[in-house]
Amino acid sequence: MHVRTNQSCICITGPTACGKTELALQLAEEFPIEIISMDSAMVYRGMNIGTAKPPQKLRKHITHHLIDIVEPTDTYSAGRFVADAKACLCSIRQRNRIPLIVGGTLLYLRALRDGLAELPGRNLEVRKRLDQEAEAVGWSELHNRLLSIDPDSAVRIAPTDRQRIQRALEVHEITGKTLTSLYQKEASQLKTPINALALVPEDRGELSNRIEQRFDDMVAEGFTEEVESLRARGDLSPTTTAMRAVGYRQIWSYLDGKYDWRETRTKAIVATRQLAKRQMTWLRADSKIKKLPMQFDSAIRTIRKELIDPLN
Repeated sequence: MHVRTNQSCICITGPTACGKTELALQLAEEFPIEIISMDSAMVYRGMNIGTAKPPQKLRKHITHHLIDIVEPTDTYSAGRFVADAKACLCSIRQRNRIPLIVGGTLLYLRALRDGLAELPGRNLEVRKRLDQEAEAVGWSELHNRLLSIDPDSAVRIAPTDRQRIQRALEVHEITGKTLTSLYQKEASQLKTPINALALVPEDRGELSNRIEQRFDDMVAEGFTEEVESLRARGDLSPTTTAMRAVGYRQIWSYLDGKYDWRETRTKAIVATRQLAKRQMTWLRADSKIKKLPMQFDSAIRTIRKELIDPLN
């Protein structure tokens, strides 16, 4: 059997809790694969349980990249992911091994596959004014404004994601153009050939149940204690980018006494389901991504065929 080692890279993506990691690990047992994480939360050290990070023992057996590479006090961007992922792709191929990108941060996939648009730098004056407006009317109202200006970006950005709402409105005010239109222009960086395959649930109820069960499993593994430990560091807050990840911000609020546990659990599960819904919206709109049923045996057969070089 001959496998592809220097062609377009395969990416396994899909909504949260769809089984991407399990599928990738099975493939890594069969092929000389190294996994490149495409997850905006797994990059942070100390955030293990709530991000469903593969355990250290498994990562020693199967090489993973772009996990535990920054502190949660840092901000990790799509641009940084592109640079890091390209370096990983190069080094993995030099070792005659197969890079497999795995994760659900679809902004990162688009940036790597299609290149990065030329965007303006930060404007502190605009940001300060947007912060003041948000304090007066709430970020949900600014999200509504974004919806009227750039609906494509708005459906991919949560109404609670103040950083990305602010950035989208800031870019529009500076350039007079939407993020969507700028991303559709010729990219400033070379594109990376990627064969993206997404696990898509045929039954939304099944995914919803998996999300609920996974949250309960995380709590049983010590998710609450993990957030408590991060909170006790003293250099993080509920507005820190890393702490706004789903599950983390709800448990932080619970530890602050804002909710009882029953309400916290409900809010965390609902927020995760909303994330999955946004991911599904993105996937439906991206015709370059091949959709696969969220069935393990069927999906793994399809990806095996993609990994095996048909010319040999």
